[in-house]
Formats: sequence, C-alpha cells, structure tokens
Amino acid sequence: MKEISFRNDVLPLKDKLFRLALRITLNREDAEDIVQETLIRVWRECQDGKDIDNVEAFSLTVCRNLSLDLNSKLEQRNVAFDEDIHDQPDTTRSPFETMVDHERFQMLNALMNSLPEKQRTAMQLRDVEGRSYREIAEVMQISESDVKVNIFRARKAMREKLQR
Repeated sequence: MKEISFRNDVLPLKDKLFRLALRITLNREDAEDIVQETLIRVWRECQDGKDIDNVEAFSLTVCRNLSLDLNSKLEQRNVAFDEDIHDQPDTTRSPFETMVDHERFQMLNALMNSLPEKQRTAMQLRDVEGRSYREIAEVMQISESDVKVNIFRARKAMREKLQR
C-alpha cells in the first residue's frame, strides 16, 4: 500500500478537480465548494486506510459524483465558463486577433455547455485534461466503449452546431 501525502498527491489535483466541477455545474462557487468537499472526502478515505491505487482517478470520480449530485438537486444554470481560469492572453497579438479568439472561445464554451452531461464530462476529461479512455471510464464509471461513444457524439454535435 502506497503512502498518500495530502500535500504531494492530493492537493496538486485541485485545479483539475475545479475544471471538471466547473464544466459539470457551470457555476464557479459551486465548483469551488465541490473541490473543497472532494479534497476533504479523499483525505478522509486515505486516513481511514482505504487502499487507493490511483488517487487522481479516485479524486476525479468523487468530484464528478459530487457535481452530479449537486446538479440533480439544483436547476441547471446557464452561466458561462469563466475565462480567468485560462492562461493570460498573448500580448503579441493584435486587438482584433484577441477579439476573434475571445469570440471563438465564447462560442465553443457555449456549445460544450449545451451538450448532455455525460458527453460534456467525457469531452472535458479527454480533450481538455488529456485523460486516457481507460481513466475516463474509471472516473465516469462506464465502459471504455461508452466513453468513446460519448466523445464521438459530443464532437459530432459540436461540429454540426459549428457548421450551422
């Protein structure tokens, strides 16, 4: 059994957990609360002696489940994804290029937020977080083939909406 350090193993996951929670809940404050609750629950599990093979996958699973639980209790909100969690803008670009990039970001964000939860989560984990199909299946508690189907459908839906 590997010794899990909160500082070295759990705490560095907070940004990934936040992005996942934000993508599911579409609300910054809810996502922050979920990340805090996730970190507490993961640490409790570690302290209780639970054998956790992959602390990152376990943490993402807890975060996803808490986000889904909150969504089932609250009405889905249409709050835009905050840009301030992304890297600072490239100052070598012209204002026009910056504006075009901003509009593209807003459009893609709105399209992604309009997807069903499973597709949105799978796409977030695969295309934004760079997770493998196996890791996504573990986090979402579905088969790898279901992950691939959800990602395919999400990409197809976004492509169709972009072409309109």
